[in-house]
Amino acid sequence: MTPSTTPPPADKRTSGHPAKQAEINLTVKQQREQKRQEKLAEYQKQLAKRRRGKIVWWTVGSAAAVIVVGAIVASIVFQPAPPASYEAGGGTGAVIEGVETFDNETQHVEGTVDYPQNPPAGGPHNAVWLNCGIYDQPQQNENAVHALEHGAVWVTYDPAVISGDALATLKSVLPSTYVILSPYEGMDTPIAVSNWNHQLKVDSADDPRIAEFFTEYWRSNDVPEPGALCTGAIDGPGKQ
Repeated sequence: MTPSTTPPPADKRTSGHPAKQAEINLTVKQQREQKRQEKLAEYQKQLAKRRRGKIVWWTVGSAAAVIVVGAIVASIVFQPAPPASYEAGGGTGAVIEGVETFDNETQHVEGTVDYPQNPPAGGPHNAVWLNCGIYDQPQQNENAVHALEHGAVWVTYDPAVISGDALATLKSVLPSTYVILSPYEGMDTPIAVSNWNHQLKVDSADDPRIAEFFTEYWRSNDVPEPGALCTGAIDGPGKQ
């Protein structure tokens, strides 16, 4: 019976010659070292790849955080200022230099009206009021005067004089409602601020008396129809 002869594994080679066996052992040892070095190099490669990935994500995350923070700061810094706030019917009878007072009567009429004030500060008017808001075109007197009857303030300006930064300054003192802002043809002053039977004419949008006028007369109880609506009627041309 012939004994079984199984060849030794590749890295377990043997030789009957001592010098040859030493050479084989050295070759096997070198192969093992080479494999170990290859595994070590692969591990270091993967480790370096993971580190680069972390750095990339950290950089991306940091940049995103900076962008988000910048957007928040920008939204705070550049957001429009809130409308000015006044107390409805908050007048105290204070005397404001330059304010003229009138004695206009109220009645509904059809057609145009020849008003004694320019711009008008009360008087006969159309049965339909002008909705309050900011307009970039002139408005019909008769509809705007009806809004004054409800307690609104009408701010008119000469567009040849008031524009750009001056117009922005003028808008900054306006409340969010019960106010009409519109250009006006043929004014004898750059700006006029009117409520029912009261009017102030000024030369500059940063005149502090404009805000004082709103404090005293905005949504005044001393109008023919205090508390009546300033919406729900008609929009004039150029409403923003």
